Amino acid sequence: MREKKLFAVILTVLGIVGLIAAAWYYVNAAGGRSTRAITVYGILGLIFFFAGLGLLRSTRDVL
Repeated sequence: MREKKLFAVILTVLGIVGLIAAAWYYVNAAGGRSTRAITVYGILGLIFFFAGLGLLRSTRDVL
């Protein structure tokens, strides 16, 4: 179970990093040339973030 929780935390952190990267590209976009990067980082960030949260919720603590 510990491995699942660790994997869930890693997925969540990767999702946050992806969303931050998408926001950074959005703020620093010069003439709309990085639309593809914004889309890719945003979608992957959302997928990883929600997958990590879902895995954290579904994993039970066993003592």
